Amino acid sequence: MRRTSSRTEPRFTAVAGVVLGALVVSGCAAMPDSGGISRVELSQGAADKNLQAKVYPVAPAKGAKPRALLTGFLDAVTADEGYETARQYLTENASAHWNPDAGIQVLSAATPNLPAGQEIADTDTSVSATVTGSLIARIDEKHSYLAEGQRDVSADFTLVREKDGEWRIDRLPAGVIMNETNFNNSYRQVDRYFYTTPDPSSTVTGSAGQQVLIPDPIYLRRRTDPLTAAAKALVAGPSTWLAPVARTSFPSGVSVERVSVDDGRIAHVQLGGADVSEPVSCRRMATQLFYTLADQGKGQVERLELKGQRGNCFASRNDLPATGPGALAGPLPAQQYYQRADNGLLMVTDEQRNGEPVRGVLGKPQPAGKAPLGAMAVNRDGSRAAAISGDGHQLYSVPLADSAVALPDPVLTSPVKTADKEDGLASPSWDGRGDLWVVDRNPQGPRVVMVRGNRTYPVAVEGLDGQTVQALKISSDGARAALVVKTAGVPSRSLYFGLVVHGGTPEAPTARITGLRRAAPSLTDVASVSWAEADQLLVLGKEADRIKQLYYIGTDGTQSADTTLQAENMLTVSASESRGNVLAQAPSVLAAAGGAIYRLIGSQWREVQLADKAGSFFYAG
Repeated sequence: MRRTSSRTEPRFTAVAGVVLGALVVSGCAAMPDSGGISRVELSQGAADKNLQAKVYPVAPAKGAKPRALLTGFLDAVTADEGYETARQYLTENASAHWNPDAGIQVLSAATPNLPAGQEIADTDTSVSATVTGSLIARIDEKHSYLAEGQRDVSADFTLVREKDGEWRIDRLPAGVIMNETNFNNSYRQVDRYFYTTPDPSSTVTGSAGQQVLIPDPIYLRRRTDPLTAAAKALVAGPSTWLAPVARTSFPSGVSVERVSVDDGRIAHVQLGGADVSEPVSCRRMATQLFYTLADQGKGQVERLELKGQRGNCFASRNDLPATGPGALAGPLPAQQYYQRADNGLLMVTDEQRNGEPVRGVLGKPQPAGKAPLGAMAVNRDGSRAAAISGDGHQLYSVPLADSAVALPDPVLTSPVKTADKEDGLASPSWDGRGDLWVVDRNPQGPRVVMVRGNRTYPVAVEGLDGQTVQALKISSDGARAALVVKTAGVPSRSLYFGLVVHGGTPEAPTARITGLRRAAPSLTDVASVSWAEADQLLVLGKEADRIKQLYYIGTDGTQSADTTLQAENMLTVSASESRGNVLAQAPSVLAAAGGAIYRLIGSQWREVQLADKAGSFFYAG
């Protein structure tokens, strides 16, 4: 399971190559087979409790040959002190032009190579070399993770012998190359927070109900002034992927001059080039900073003071509850819902109730001779439910109130009317805006539909390339969607994330899903998905030749390094979104199998005692 005290790291499956360079008393690190020695010590910081080795760089050894020099350079770029020592491996010209902040290539193993059979003679003045490996991911200049699916790559270097006889690197790629072990030791994932872009079709006036904070996961150095690094990354703006649905309150030209935290756990942020005397603008910037720093330094920051050239303001979780992550719909209700396996009744349960019918028609049996209803979803304030007919033909939006004594007219009808579980309407999902989303798996015209009120609007999904959407889960902020897609003739189902771009007017709203990005390509089949928090999905799926398991998948495509949990017989999974709060505890995870419901306690499944057999069990959303 994911840790609650620090961000997760991506899980890489390939074997690491060159790693840290020394054994440590009371701990150890693997030994490299070549290159310089790097001093390692154990950090006591809570953020580094699982990957604790701190790397100190070593300058080039006198008389080092090209291969050893290149290996030493690859080790030096991982140092926590920055790139000052790494530049000692470069010529003066190369050092002046090398931009280490251009991004990171993460390789399964970074292997330096000279041309086959080449021997370095005393008269040689230059030599070409390559660093090869399997590319797992790139971290771009905005610190965002981009999965690459493990493909072989080669990076070219040129080394020259200088006048003093010492070899130095004269040409090299922009950015940094690291093997996965060094990357995991040196970097950690954190979230920076931006506001969702306003929906021009919303009927809510002003900013209330339209904009909330949305997480943008990035990778930063673990131990090089992490709070200042997070603040600077925030001010620099959102990732390229998230930018179409996110905006910042920081004007251009603003810089972060200083970040400090006092004994009262108040973070003080000094901005340069910023006038924060206008209260609303100041509070919006302070809110972004507060959640970003609270996520980066869990337990360290409880309040934030923002200072500019003129003015200051404060922000905290208690001061601004309406603007926090996932706050658009307010806190999720404590209730959970399930459908009885025998008659499809919608039941509600919580710590005080062991299961009772919901109010209204969905809590009563269908008339004699009418088939039970199929999949359901309850909106985030618990006032309304979406219900699909048992044959997947019609979608109903039904109030959970005593006044709802009969099913209303359907808000959507599919041309498909069949008992085939692979066709027809599926996967109803509510966002925090109150919009309902559903997938129509009509083979002759598959589509995604948004329902606002009792009107339906088609949603274009860009970039499917012949694939069809089989299931969808919308995020609480309404700006992102998790899509399960299928290629014709292929039995497996893949997972993608997409951005939801709203447009139009209140009279004619539009929505489209764009920016599709593959998540967890190692999964060969996806059975069920649920948002577990604002930046993470809980997935029931399996890898090739393995049984079904639970996985936590970040919105940047990374897979949690925590141990996966077997769920071989589980059919569906649902998680509460309580972890949208950056200090929240682990979500409550539920799974359905064989008419029984199981709750995940630690790493063990425990059956939930219900009066009825349940066909499904879910939280609001």
